[in-house]
Amino acid sequence: MTADTAIGTAGYRAFVLVMLIVVYTFNFIDRQIIGILAIPIQQELGVSDTMIGLMRGVSFAIFYSTLGVPIAWLADRSNRVRIIGAALALWSVMTATCGLVGSAVQLFFARMGVGVGEAGGIAPSYSVVADYFPPERRARMLAIYSFGIPIGGAVGIVFGGVIATVLDWRAAFLIVGLAGLVLAPLFLWSVREPQRGRFDGSASGVRVSVGEVARTLLARRSFWTLAFGAACSSIMGYGLFAWLPAFFVRSHGNALPQALAWLPAWIVPLDAGPLLYASYFYGLIVLIGGCLGLFLGGYLADRLGQRDRGAYALVPAVAFLAAVPCYLAGILSPALGTVFVALLVPTALGIAWIGPAVTAFQNIVPATMRTTATALFLLVNNLVGIGLGDLLIGALSDAMHARFGQESLRYSILAGTGFYLLAAGLFFASAPRLRHDWIEAPRPAA
Repeated sequence: MTADTAIGTAGYRAFVLVMLIVVYTFNFIDRQIIGILAIPIQQELGVSDTMIGLMRGVSFAIFYSTLGVPIAWLADRSNRVRIIGAALALWSVMTATCGLVGSAVQLFFARMGVGVGEAGGIAPSYSVVADYFPPERRARMLAIYSFGIPIGGAVGIVFGGVIATVLDWRAAFLIVGLAGLVLAPLFLWSVREPQRGRFDGSASGVRVSVGEVARTLLARRSFWTLAFGAACSSIMGYGLFAWLPAFFVRSHGNALPQALAWLPAWIVPLDAGPLLYASYFYGLIVLIGGCLGLFLGGYLADRLGQRDRGAYALVPAVAFLAAVPCYLAGILSPALGTVFVALLVPTALGIAWIGPAVTAFQNIVPATMRTTATALFLLVNNLVGIGLGDLLIGALSDAMHARFGQESLRYSILAGTGFYLLAAGLFFASAPRLRHDWIEAPRPAA
């Protein structure tokens, strides 16, 4: 069996998708584990909500967003699989380094290093998925690939809470970092680089500059409305990932043990603190809601998008609108049962945009520009979303503390839901533009 034949088999394509999901899972574990570890980090290092937002968001976003563009330019010219494997090794080393720091300043720079590594992970992976699966299945496959977000988020939250309770927060960073280093050579050995543009009639040997990609995107108005719409949603999405564990501890800490009393004692010891209970509670919300929302968003976009390309923008727009009242109900409710259900729904709705939007970005530029175009999207999305979301909610919490005390985080999260309304408006505006900008793949000869 030749390499090209093996790449074309359904079994191998499924294997590659699973491997990419595992790598993305580690990407998100390493990125989000600090959300649950922020509580013991703040206690040991003595930092405010604003400062933890800087360490968690801004420090990571600076290089994660900006270095993604030159790395993607390289990926559009060279082997994407090798770039992903090298990035995995680098961000794993820097995650382990986070467990060795002695001050908030050192943690700030270690998180910068994690961002440098993760800059080479996602954009090349999107491009690889697009070359393993045909256009009519891309939204679903990209949505399934994005299962790494809720799986990694949930594992990071739960694992971080468990290790911080049993050992300490430093051990959590060290363990997940070393595990990523073990995965990197396995990924490089088992995943093959696919032919670029194999389903889109594009020549894999064509080379384009960043300037050419930028000029192409300037003419694609749908790119900008989708990118800034996604960025607005990510302010809320990344902000919630970062701050909801602390919200559960501060506002529902005493009620959490009763709400999770059904868990066996070997999972949650009787003397476990609120940190561990919060990790299980939010981990379940992220895992169930995230996977469900990603799949439904990709499935609906693929089904509806075959008749109307604008559906790749309309499906997320409707989801954002529906998420806002659910978040209001969940954040304001005093009953944890209501909180769980009310937050489960908007967690699904708030993440449903990823499969449809990323598919749109893969189809409004030629295949030879995909990785760089995706990196430019991530530059906008992550500088705004990661850079501002965590910091904004933390700063608002500090500003409201004099009035609301421990409940200040509740009201800073409520203020952030307005960004979902902005995101919905921008995605609605993207629909007619997307119909015009979409590049239809040539039909295969009979």
